[in-house]
Amino acid sequence: MNGSTGRVLVIGGARSGKSAYAESLLAGHPRATYVATAPERPDDHDWAARIAAHKLRRPPHWRTVETTDLCGLLRAPQGDRPLLVDSVTAWLTAAMDDAGSWTDDARAGGRLHERTGELVAAWSGTVAQVVAVTDEVGQGVVPDTYSARLFRDELGRLNQQLAAGADRVWLVTAGLPLQLK
Repeated sequence: MNGSTGRVLVIGGARSGKSAYAESLLAGHPRATYVATAPERPDDHDWAARIAAHKLRRPPHWRTVETTDLCGLLRAPQGDRPLLVDSVTAWLTAAMDDAGSWTDDARAGGRLHERTGELVAAWSGTVAQVVAVTDEVGQGVVPDTYSARLFRDELGRLNQQLAAGADRVWLVTAGLPLQLK
């Protein structure tokens, strides 16, 4: 981030270039930590290829942490080691899985909102340099399934909250970044 501190949110659609742009913000930093929130899917060859492409782009001196414990990382002292979180979208999927959002459990919404509230608080309170990548999924048609609408709505709410607490927000489309905040 060229020596600056703060929280940066990079948002964009699928294959927009958001991850590559986020990586470029920390490219010159010798001690960045790449936080991979997406689970391994050994039977999904396309997913494995996507993960491999992300790994190849990372500088070899960056440390990689595979976790969904973003709150713990954001609250822990990082020293001069900035975090690149890729992605909030994958984190939310795991949080929705853990909360039981895809079931008829009436308490799932409360559990999910507790988890997202914890993340927003950790994001807003962190003193670490953080670049977080997230998807913009609300610009298309209204999804035809309940679960897809639920995910789109939850990610939209979470993105708004993270953007409100960010120092800078970048929208990336067609590989071109546009600073929103």
